[in-house]
Amino acid sequence: MTRSQRITVLGATGSIGLSTLDVIARHPERYQAFALTGFSRLDELKALCLSHRPHFAVVPEPETARRLQDALAGAGLSTRVLWGESGLCEVAAHPEVDAVMAAIVGAAGLKPTLAAVQAGKRILLANKEALVMSGALFMQAVRTSGALLLPIDSEHNAIFQCLPGDYAQGLGQVGVRRILLTASGGPFRETPAERLAAVTPEQACAHPNWSMGRKISVDSASMMNKGLELIEACWLFDARPSQVEVVIHPQSVIHSLVDYVDGSVLAQLGNPDMRTPISHALSWPQRIDSGVSPLDLFAIGRLDFQAPDEQRFPCLRLARQAAECGGSAPALLNAANEVAVAAFLERRIRFTEIASIIDDVLAREPVQPLDSLEAVLAVDECARAAARTWLMRHAG
Repeated sequence: MTRSQRITVLGATGSIGLSTLDVIARHPERYQAFALTGFSRLDELKALCLSHRPHFAVVPEPETARRLQDALAGAGLSTRVLWGESGLCEVAAHPEVDAVMAAIVGAAGLKPTLAAVQAGKRILLANKEALVMSGALFMQAVRTSGALLLPIDSEHNAIFQCLPGDYAQGLGQVGVRRILLTASGGPFRETPAERLAAVTPEQACAHPNWSMGRKISVDSASMMNKGLELIEACWLFDARPSQVEVVIHPQSVIHSLVDYVDGSVLAQLGNPDMRTPISHALSWPQRIDSGVSPLDLFAIGRLDFQAPDEQRFPCLRLARQAAECGGSAPALLNAANEVAVAAFLERRIRFTEIASIIDDVLAREPVQPLDSLEAVLAVDECARAAARTWLMRHAG
């Protein structure tokens, strides 16, 4: 290796971004942070810049960029501060960048992630919404540009590790019968259904196994996160929705499994720590130390499994329906969910009304083919408008 790999971290102040920077810091001879981006926790972004000394930083607004630029210059850093979506796309596609950690949550991550794909980078994909919104376009861009797409979600990374190297021939061609996508079940796995309407944002964000941001924590609690992952798995591994089965596994030790036609089932196990899939994708096809402690099976003692109740968690059912429908349905689902989760976190709606909003939007908005990024963004905005209309009618 002639020089260390230069990494852009989109969403550096989030849990995935911080874990990525932890792995990078463990291997300074192999990796360096080339660009860091942040949205709201800008004091934390400043501290990360002082620690990792990137060439670029990106923030949302020009005034914020000016203040951060002055602060970093005063500290003796030559970091150049950019702002807005154009700044995100610039650091994602920069010619000196080797790999991009795509960890911006939600639809906001689509354009910069796609810019990295079009530039042919190694893409460490933690932003599942990019594939959910624009799967066909996204995967076509990967094929056209020659970008290397490596999944970061622990489940998809596990599947990637359990599949043969030539799985792109087609799952049937390599003897795969089905993909078993594991789910912890979230904090409400055993909560009586009649109490779900009264749960608070704080309860929804208290995941039993993983430390995550508020939006993805609510998605885990509603099992929408697993629904989005089901859609993502279909695109990543060219699978039909019927080939992807969700399995609740409360311990979060088996991260996913692949079932083969000869009766073999391969599983990837590990402690619930995102540094494992991050280090795997950063170093693939090699392996490096991630800082994750070894798995102690004797301390775990048992592994449990159960089928998900899609009536209890209707978001999972709605996501599967969107996957089966195809076209713009997953984009509609994702946009409506983002609006609904934000409203729940603002205490404007009940937890159970998240699914009500999504169901209403899917019923009202026509499903259409998506043949351009502009079409994807137009569908996204229509779904958000429809969700906001529901809120005005029902939430005041």
